[in-house]
Amino acid sequence: MIELKNFSIGFGNRYLLENVSTCFNNASLSALIGRNGCGKSTLLKAISGLNDHYSGNITVDGVDIKRIPKHKLSHIIAFVNTTRPRIINLRCNEVVALGRAPHTGWMGRMSQKDKNIVFEALNSVGMDDYAERTMDSLSDGESQKIMIARAIAQDTPIIILDEPTSFLDLPTRFELANLLHNLAHTKNKIIIFSTHELDIALEMSDYIALIADKNLYCDTVSGMIESDHIQKLFKFPGEYLQKLLSAIKK
Repeated sequence: MIELKNFSIGFGNRYLLENVSTCFNNASLSALIGRNGCGKSTLLKAISGLNDHYSGNITVDGVDIKRIPKHKLSHIIAFVNTTRPRIINLRCNEVVALGRAPHTGWMGRMSQKDKNIVFEALNSVGMDDYAERTMDSLSDGESQKIMIARAIAQDTPIIILDEPTSFLDLPTRFELANLLHNLAHTKNKIIIFSTHELDIALEMSDYIALIADKNLYCDTVSGMIESDHIQKLFKFPGEYLQKLLSAIKK
């Protein structure tokens, strides 16, 4: 379980989140939503151990992440950001293999088990036929799939993704969200992803985490809908959310 206790973060004298407390449970997929600039990426980087300029505590299974050495944290949390590498001559299977770095020792030698995990990760995102392709030859969406495969190959109990569905077409967005949902439940992982696609968040997630006015509200999808936080944040007309929910159920 990930737990935030009296957590605050921001820039200078400006808080993005102030004195919030919540938790993310095992075997669950949580969607993080909010307006642009509200602090979604900042929060995800803090949870991933990439930004320690905050007050309060972030714990994983009761252990403060600031007390976990970076090399051990890489066995616990995998992070996928919004950057798409375009390095010439770097093959897709080599990028995914980077996810095995925490497991291969200082020499970085890949065992047959490591190679099998890399292939399985590529296959899980439908990119096994792209293994020998170079990253500079891929579209944005294809590149994003490779970065997600790298996180899967890292084989951590927690995966954090910053807008993983951006640059993907609509069918692929739902395929990816379904993959993350199944991965969370079948592998007992905590997966948190930020998104601007409310339909995907509502249909595919177990929980919604919503940032508004320096607060972080977390609840089940049904609980979040009943709370009216979504309609207040996005200022939807009264009937819009119900129409969206009806469309999703169909």
